[in-house]
This record gives sequence, structure tokens and C-alpha cells, in this order.
Amino acid sequence: MTDRYSTLFPSVQQQVSAAEWETRVNLAACYRLIDRYGMSDLIYNHITARIPGSDDHLLINLYGLLYKEITASSLVKIDVEGNILSTPDTDYGINKSGYVIHGAIHKARPDVGCIIHTHTRAGMAVSSVKSGLLPMTQTSMRFAGHLGYHDYEGPAIDLAERERLVVDLGPHDAMILRNHGLLTCGATIQQAFNTMYQLELACRAQLDAMSAGDEITLPPQEVLEKTAHLYQPGTRRPYGVLEWHALLRLLAAEPGGYPPYYQ
Repeated sequence: MTDRYSTLFPSVQQQVSAAEWETRVNLAACYRLIDRYGMSDLIYNHITARIPGSDDHLLINLYGLLYKEITASSLVKIDVEGNILSTPDTDYGINKSGYVIHGAIHKARPDVGCIIHTHTRAGMAVSSVKSGLLPMTQTSMRFAGHLGYHDYEGPAIDLAERERLVVDLGPHDAMILRNHGLLTCGATIQQAFNTMYQLELACRAQLDAMSAGDEITLPPQEVLEKTAHLYQPGTRRPYGVLEWHALLRLLAAEPGGYPPYYQ
């Protein structure tokens, strides 16, 4: 392992604004949490965050690091077109698919501060069944009428796919990429993580129920609509805020072996 592929990066805290550093720390924590809850896929997939005060500057992971290796200082600053603005001194680069999908949504949705994309076993399975996500549990009812679907067009490297991705997501904060995986977004990193955690949990529960071989029961439509409304951001409290400090404590309490996410 040469120094050009080392994961020990010098801190950039003194080189960026306080707002950007806070975003970097929270985004690095989000990567670690996605891994902690079994939603990572080796070095693949992406979580991006918009840098506060900027319309088109984003943070994304180096392509080649495990999610459990990512730190605040290892993140790459890009624009929505995928041009690298600043990056650690390394031979690792970024994955084009990251800004094809993420850049399109960030560009079209100024309300979106963070986007998470996963290839989990449960997410890929539900994305491949005709019914999609069933509103069969309270967790999945959150997404009833608030979930986009995008048909598979091959690996996301075609810039022409951007417009279709944005149209299929619409105003929602969650989307199932058919035959591919899951995507969530939110005004904050915390909100996007909360939404992905719940979407993943809903997919796992559905697969468990389907494997039982019995008929799945669904509540009446009016109950689905009421439940979905009550679980939309802003109806009761912002998503992700209440549990975030507890999740950071969880990361801090885990055994060492990797540089802390906040470095």
C-alpha cells in the first residue's frame, strides 16, 4: 500500500469555513452510519451534501474508500457537473455515476441538501418486484403516495438520463430505482439518513413477510393517507434531529481501527 492510496489525510478544518467543516463532519458520520446499519456496498454508491451558502458546490466520497474509512477531510469538493474543486492529495478519484445521479437532483432541487443512494440486498429485491414497496407496515406507510420510481436504463453514466431521474423523483424525498436500489434525499444530512433508514427497514420487513407465503393485508386507503401525511417532514418535527446526537455517540463508542470520522 503506497502513500498515494493511504487513508490518513491531513485535516482541512483550517482551510474551509465553519459551515463547510460542520457539513463535512456530519456527512462523514452519515457514511459511517450507513455502513454501521448494513447499507454499504464495498466502495460503491455515494452520499452527497450541499455546502451551505453555495448553490452548486457539493461534497462526495473518494472512489476507493470503504464507508467506514471516510473522514471529514477525505471528502472531495465538486460542482454539480462533477468538476473537482478540491481533493486530498491521493490517487483516488471520484465515480462518475455519483454526479450523474446526485448532481442532477441537487441542480433541480435547491431544497435538497443531501442525497443517499444504496445497493442493499433488500432494496435491490424490492426494486425488482412488480408491486414495488407495499404500504404494509407503519414504516412503509410513511412512503405511501410519497415515493418515486425510476426505470432502469443501465449504469448511471448517461447525462441524458438526468432529466428523467429528476422527473421521476418529482417533489418526493425517496425513490426506488427499478432493478437497481434505493435513493433518498432531504433538506439536511440527518433527514436524508432518517428517510433511508426507514425505507431500508420497510424493504426488509416486506421481504420477511413475502417469504412467509401468506397473504399480506393492507389497511384501508384513508388510513394509508392519514398515516403518510402524519409522517411527512414538518407535520410534527424535523426528521433526523432528535436521534442524531445519539447516533454520533454510537460512532464515538465503537472500537478503533479506522481514523475517527470527525478528522
